[in-house]
Amino acid sequence: MKPIIAPLKFKHLVLAVALTQTTSAVNAAEQELLDILLQNGAITQEQYNGLLEQETVSSNDILDQPVLEEVLDMAVAAEVAEQIEQEFPVMASRGSSGFRLETRDGNWQTNLQWRAQMRFTTPYRSDPRQISALNADDQANFEARRLRMKIGGHGLQPWLQYYFEVDLQPSRDVDDSSSSASARVIDYRIDIAKWDWIGIRLGQWKVDLNRERVDSSGRQQFVERSIANRVFTMDRQLGVQVRGHLFQDTPADMRYYAGVFNGEGRAVNNTDDDLMYMARLQWNFMGRDLSWRQTDVEYTEQPTGSLAIAGFTNTGSCTRWSSSGCGNLDGFAKPAVATPGQYEIKQAVQEFAFKYRGFSAQQEFHRKEITDNSDGSTHELTGGYIQAGNFFHNQFEAVPEQLELAVRYAFVDEPNATNRLLENERREFTLGANWFFNGHDSKVTLDYSRLSIDDRLLLAEDSDNRLRVQWDVQF
Repeated sequence: MKPIIAPLKFKHLVLAVALTQTTSAVNAAEQELLDILLQNGAITQEQYNGLLEQETVSSNDILDQPVLEEVLDMAVAAEVAEQIEQEFPVMASRGSSGFRLETRDGNWQTNLQWRAQMRFTTPYRSDPRQISALNADDQANFEARRLRMKIGGHGLQPWLQYYFEVDLQPSRDVDDSSSSASARVIDYRIDIAKWDWIGIRLGQWKVDLNRERVDSSGRQQFVERSIANRVFTMDRQLGVQVRGHLFQDTPADMRYYAGVFNGEGRAVNNTDDDLMYMARLQWNFMGRDLSWRQTDVEYTEQPTGSLAIAGFTNTGSCTRWSSSGCGNLDGFAKPAVATPGQYEIKQAVQEFAFKYRGFSAQQEFHRKEITDNSDGSTHELTGGYIQAGNFFHNQFEAVPEQLELAVRYAFVDEPNATNRLLENERREFTLGANWFFNGHDSKVTLDYSRLSIDDRLLLAEDSDNRLRVQWDVQF
């Protein structure tokens, strides 16, 4: 930030002080002094005129001394402020990644950001997966869904980047121990990103398999991800990945990802020599890269889209993953009782995303195969979603420009929790509205869902409604 009073050069200050001490050529000295102050921006034209009017009759005083001293004090302070701004080794600023401290040579940078999601949900806190859950007692719940601290930047060189994220206060149920709500480090990673065409990432993070999961929860179009996320996400894993951006700004523009991980989820050591392998190929078919965030609040001026395919394989005791780590899908053994290498998983996803002038759409289709080595059975799961949103202000001026309306349909076909030979079919239809106070950094989201379950074991089908509202804010 520039000082309000433009700085005087030191030689001009010396001249100005010298002029205040002379008794000869009083009128000429007065005029020259004021001209210097005006020329260097230390005083305005209005001040210039006012100071001339305050001249004393005495030939020993050029200007009223208190007034002159005040002007010179301001000029000196402005000069000092500019010298600090230009020479101090560390700069502070505020940007999209929060508060930033950065050295002037650009080799060291730290960004600090806080975020929170305050949510109200009724009558279900999470997605019901069984008919019994649909028929359970209603629940109205206030929740600090996510309280996070994010720190990232680079060190030594701009291409040696780091990031970690702390979940400060996860919510818990009344029968959980307090340790279930303890702060936890969920992301920590280092990127070697000297070249666009190839880079290396090491650490723990949400693996770049599919857009819905990798999109930050603070950059979502609805209060929460679709019902497909729980079943098909790889979530956070420990490992290493090679990644790159090829043929930029051409019709062949693409990104690739290939990684090897423990496969045991967040913060868990591998129990055997089996590893998780993944790959993703993304084609930016219009020659423009598409960021990992939902909605088009940025108002993309040119149509921008991507097509991607991805997949992974893993052998272990997990059949699903989440921010809490390794877990199990309904009907499969919990990791604590599963034998090492009991489940072999092969999964693939096809993905599409598009943005243009306030309109956004994205879609995913997943297929997952789980082989249970304890009995030789194989189970196929399918699911996905399609969603779209639009800022209708761009077509109708009467609609507030901060308002986005959105719609989503999602489905999951998975083994029944009691008999894996039969399926449960779950469906979600959600309408949403976002009001953006400051882009994704401060927004209120309201969504209303119709959730249905078709239980093939019970030969029964049921459905119910859910309402959620959330304020998402980042500082």
